[in-house]
Amino acid sequence: MKTPIYLLLIVCIFASCNTKQTQAEIDYTLYVNPFIGTDFTGNTYPGAQAPFGMVQLSPDNGLPGWDRISGYFYPDSTIAGFSHTHLSGTGAGDLYDISFMPVTLPYKEAEAPLGIYSKFSHDEESAYAGYYQVRLKDYHINVELTATERCGIQRYTFPKAEAAIFLNLKKAMNWDFTNDSHIEVVDSVTIQGYRYSDGWARDQRIYFRTRFSKPFDKVELDTTAIIKDKQHIGTAVIARFDFHTEEGEQILVNTAISGVSMEGAAKNLQAEVPENDFDKYLAETKANWNRQLGKIEVESNNQDDKVNFYTALYHSMIAPTIYSDVDGAYYGPDKKVHQSDGWVNYSTFSLWDTYRAAHPLFTYTEPERVNDMVKSFIAFFEQNGRLPVWNFYGSETDMMIGYHAVPVIVDAYLKGIGNFDAEKALAACVATANLDNYRGIGLYKQLGYIPYNVTDHYNAENWSLSKTLEYAFDDYCIAEMANKMGKKEIADEFYKRSQNYKNVYNPATSFMQPRDDKGNFIKDFKADEYTPHICESNGWQYFWSVQHDIDGLIDLTGGTSRFAEKLDSMFTYHPAADEELPIFSTGMIGQYAHGNEPSHHVIYLFNAVGQQNLTQKYVAKVMNELYKNEPAGLCGNEDCGQMSAWYVFSAMGFYPVNPVSGKYEIGTPLFPEMKLHLANGKTFTVLAPKVSKENIYIQSIKVDGQPYNKTYLTHEQIMSGATVEFEMGNTPLVEVEFEEQTQ
Repeated sequence: MKTPIYLLLIVCIFASCNTKQTQAEIDYTLYVNPFIGTDFTGNTYPGAQAPFGMVQLSPDNGLPGWDRISGYFYPDSTIAGFSHTHLSGTGAGDLYDISFMPVTLPYKEAEAPLGIYSKFSHDEESAYAGYYQVRLKDYHINVELTATERCGIQRYTFPKAEAAIFLNLKKAMNWDFTNDSHIEVVDSVTIQGYRYSDGWARDQRIYFRTRFSKPFDKVELDTTAIIKDKQHIGTAVIARFDFHTEEGEQILVNTAISGVSMEGAAKNLQAEVPENDFDKYLAETKANWNRQLGKIEVESNNQDDKVNFYTALYHSMIAPTIYSDVDGAYYGPDKKVHQSDGWVNYSTFSLWDTYRAAHPLFTYTEPERVNDMVKSFIAFFEQNGRLPVWNFYGSETDMMIGYHAVPVIVDAYLKGIGNFDAEKALAACVATANLDNYRGIGLYKQLGYIPYNVTDHYNAENWSLSKTLEYAFDDYCIAEMANKMGKKEIADEFYKRSQNYKNVYNPATSFMQPRDDKGNFIKDFKADEYTPHICESNGWQYFWSVQHDIDGLIDLTGGTSRFAEKLDSMFTYHPAADEELPIFSTGMIGQYAHGNEPSHHVIYLFNAVGQQNLTQKYVAKVMNELYKNEPAGLCGNEDCGQMSAWYVFSAMGFYPVNPVSGKYEIGTPLFPEMKLHLANGKTFTVLAPKVSKENIYIQSIKVDGQPYNKTYLTHEQIMSGATVEFEMGNTPLVEVEFEEQTQ
């Protein structure tokens, strides 16, 4: 990809060859390639954002469809606007709010859904962390984007022309539908308004305030009545702002958003972008990203690995997103405005995905944000009656399964993070886990599993087997928190519930299998088939979803030898060449699907059966083959950072199989040197001087200079600032002999 960013990157790299740069001197933003994941199934966007920012300012191709679910698809050649909200790799088509488009007259307009647009070329496009640039070929306008936490800043460089800037609050793509909108002129350079919509987020409300750096000559408002079910429900507004521009003249469009009110947006704009100075705010955002990315230092001569790593770290910090205004106000799921006091409210929690690795990563890189995220969960519970499943913009989408806010809360509590109210947090966990009329929980408590033949009217999906396994893990987490708090009765109840995974194990097939309400296993079960009873996976992929009790799963399977055989088959039993796999089964190694989250921990389970060499082999294979420095460089949906968090952990050399255990299974390091700078002032270091694409096998381990023979590292070791040394080689060690376990 020919972009100016790579010219800068090369300069930076060669400079570092001669002079050892300090952490503060390294511009980590230049190692971020935001185009990774914008092709194939990654569903990322390349636009500008501050870390965890409320604003995600990015180009939209202007066409609907799965490939353009994030607004942008790399193979496309059109841009139809720059909107302020996007989802990162979720597979859900929503947002695209507050979309601006600069043009010169006469402008180009196609039939709906594209509308006003311009052609563009990737040769005239560039991006790095906090910055995006493109030249609109049809208008000879150069567009640059940057963002603060709550504001987007656009800089348009015009030719000599009669020009216009459109603001389209009417257009909606994919799952989104405009319910109502409003634009009003405050003065010659300032406008404000709102857009209400329904989509994945129900009754979503976005308010905005925009300040142009130049007075507009004229304003035209085009309004259209919105009719739904034969009823007039609102107004769709498109505004056109006319300007006369000279050659090279720049106009800035500064926009703040709020989920609360136009007044809230105005406060956000005044607090974060009071001046018309693009370069100033770009520099501030770059500095912000450098602080974030510099928390993990890696040394490598392989520049693609380095770009992949820092892009992954960047993608892990896209979501969750800040949701409260600068004054602490935010819009809750009860459709009321609330006030945070000394903490920041967060939204956009893809918890079925991110509880696995993204949130455990935050406990090291973002402990203060973790505290605020837990407080956000507690507030959501108080306003909605249950913890979030997949929430954003004051709405519960009820997407996916489990009550996975629980492991995020529990992990933070067990690690001693923050000052959130543990009593309230535990009460919210217990209450959510006991909602008998919600998503099969009542039957789960009664039968010890969710039967596949009982219709859940709350959700269209069945997913009975997956729900049983996910609930069992979450229940274990509740038990761990209650146990540490000395609440024995709660702990005992939920430890017992955490064993419910055993109730769906069928010894006749040696797989987890759906059961009916009479206790009968479903007939003609085939583990490699994708059925409505298993969430986005098959029986092979979900079998291992017992992260909290791998030893119990080994016993259930028939002992270590049988478990090892089954695990080996997971990676060697390949789908037929002509088999049509669902869109979420990508990055396949046998039945292992790295493109979807239920598989993510499985690759580390060889450690449990003395076959660490196979964990090392497959982890290296995934890192080197399924993460690429190119637009199609992700093998599956980014899913708000989980796909990338897997890579960040794995590249450091370890991974949280059980996200609340405080134990991290050792895989294989990617870099000769890695330093994790912790909030407590200490630095955790991983050294592997001989590591290479061939030297992927660990020969020996030392921790703080002492020989180490465990297959995992601990939270305590990391927080103490330990140094881990890996001796690497190109051949695996002799497999560990193990004694057969008996049931």
